[in-house]
Amino acid sequence: MDIKDIQNLIKFVSKAEVSEVKYKTKDFEITIKTPLGGNEVSYVAQPAMYQQAPQQAAPDHAPAPVSAAPEKTEAASDDSKYVTIKSPMIGTFYRKPSPDKEVFVNVGDEVSNGKVVCVIEAMKLFNQIESEVSGKIVKILVDDATPVEYDQPLFLVDPS
Repeated sequence: MDIKDIQNLIKFVSKAEVSEVKYKTKDFEITIKTPLGGNEVSYVAQPAMYQQAPQQAAPDHAPAPVSAAPEKTEAASDDSKYVTIKSPMIGTFYRKPSPDKEVFVNVGDEVSNGKVVCVIEAMKLFNQIESEVSGKIVKILVDDATPVEYDQPLFLVDPS
């Protein structure tokens, strides 16, 4: 597990509003503790030998959401008639099942409830994301192979 995976796990745990999560593999153990309802996150990572790693606060990525807020407000006013397909997890967004395959959906494609629209890779697991709405893809909001946050808008769908 690299530092990026740990940071993504910390973000996910803090947004899930749980007080403690333990993740353990053969070679690695991590415990993430958060105060319920707070933004401060601390974690302790330990190798299999159980040597305690230094505690580190969650990285502060406040500038990114602040800069994205005006765009979302603008998009909400223009695209209020559309339904948004959002990311159910933190991970890396992929439009294709593999590099040599075609994309799942393009702008203008019809989707139905249950159709796979993308894949999100989280901790080496590829999760197929299915549409929960029927309609036509109007806009793809995320670039291929980029990180996404929990509940981040991925697609706009015209349900009419």
